[in-house]
Amino acid sequence: MKWTDVQQIAEELYDKFPEIDPKTIRFTDLYNWVMELEGFNDDPKHCGEKILEGIQQAWINEAD
Repeated sequence: MKWTDVQQIAEELYDKFPEIDPKTIRFTDLYNWVMELEGFNDDPKHCGEKILEGIQQAWINEAD
């Protein structure tokens, strides 16, 4: 997975952290959780706030 795989990342996070409300997460936590996902292998420097916002929104949509 790469940073651009926003929907896939959101689905993985939803499955891995079902007890987490994605509306309340901090971007530092989100960044770390994505980096720890199995199969994620992108450069940490390729992530920015817009990507994290996109992942968070996709996760919120997945949770709803």
